Amino acid sequence: MLDEWSSNILVTDPMRVYRSKRDAARKRVTDKYSILGFISSGTYGRVYKAQSKESDGRIHAIKKFKPDKEGDVVTYTGISQSAIREIALNREISHENIVSLKEVILEDKSIYMVFEYAEHDFLQVIHHHSQTLRSSITQPVLKSLTYQLLNGLLYLHDAHIIHRDLKPANILITSSGVVKIGDLGLARLTHQPLQPLFAGDKVVVTIWYRAPELLLGAKHYNKAVDIWAVGCVMAELASLRPIFKGEEAKLDSKKNVPFQKDQLLKIIEILGTPSERDWAKIKDLPEYQNMRRLDPFANRLGQWCQSRIQASGADLLSHLFAYDPDKRLTAAEALQHKWFQEAPQPTRNAFESLPSHQIPPHRRITVDDAPSMMPLPAAGSQAQAQVSQVQATAQANLSHSHSNQSGKAGSGASFASMSAGGTHTRKKARLG
Repeated sequence: MLDEWSSNILVTDPMRVYRSKRDAARKRVTDKYSILGFISSGTYGRVYKAQSKESDGRIHAIKKFKPDKEGDVVTYTGISQSAIREIALNREISHENIVSLKEVILEDKSIYMVFEYAEHDFLQVIHHHSQTLRSSITQPVLKSLTYQLLNGLLYLHDAHIIHRDLKPANILITSSGVVKIGDLGLARLTHQPLQPLFAGDKVVVTIWYRAPELLLGAKHYNKAVDIWAVGCVMAELASLRPIFKGEEAKLDSKKNVPFQKDQLLKIIEILGTPSERDWAKIKDLPEYQNMRRLDPFANRLGQWCQSRIQASGADLLSHLFAYDPDKRLTAAEALQHKWFQEAPQPTRNAFESLPSHQIPPHRRITVDDAPSMMPLPAAGSQAQAQVSQVQATAQANLSHSHSNQSGKAGSGASFASMSAGGTHTRKKARLG
């Protein structure tokens, strides 16, 4: 009787008929894209490499947002704040140096964002030079990467958007050497925001790239936090390691933000202790008294830069690292800096000056070892046997690595996982 009643409602309710036909006609993600492999896991989701089944056969990156969990139970509680921001902002912007969003697909209460694909990122370039080539990034490449990063950031800032999470893993590069700023999950509009920036997110920017005003507890901040992060990224490209590599103090049980003593100490050891003469408003910041208890240091940025970057590049870095946010260069001012006017000048293809053997290999994709949108090889197949063998070897290596490193903060492994935006550290079988 109940089934008959439900059927009558479905027939007589035109909206239900419409929705039923619409849902039946809607193409699923795997109808439109072939999933080629797993790229990375982050705080909010998992990213896959996929090829369009349309005639162009283009390669894309598909970000699948994680469902919410209550304990071990997966629940659907709606769209996350991060997903809403990323979708809303990416749909409204378009620039050569910003990752382009192609479409958003809602399927089985999961959200999929389909982006243009980039073969490299800044972190991969840094690792390629430090671990494979064992040589520094050349000045033409360093200058081109920095210039394009600032160019993309200028577009965001002109659109009243603060990125708030610039770091090497979030800055991509295509095979043609074009920089693409990605991951706008923490980005916020600054023009007439609905609530103060601090109200929604008490902690922003990955710790090693976090500006001093944020470390000192500023409730109000502006686009200058992104400029500081650019300085950190530029310095990391020049030295192949983070310039301010501190250990993060975690939130307490009441979600209070602790004083980031170690991170601030790493900054003042290189830039010197800030004074009220350099930064008049510093005395008004909540953590100022805690900072005053730290040992005083003199500025030695010039010494740090001597063997790593040209003199004019060091001058740009010093202005990106101005303690006072109001004295920090804007993106527009940084692009006009004399370092970019001197030879070699930046190029649209950041890899233009490199011989082919020095260009980083394309991003490696892996087998996803979590419930996902990737079909696993059939049991008993040769592919499955290879995957199992590689995963077993990788897991054994990982266990050996953990016994040696004891999970120390600041290790290469911890940096890779932090820069990827998540805590997913299990090794995966490589596909290509």
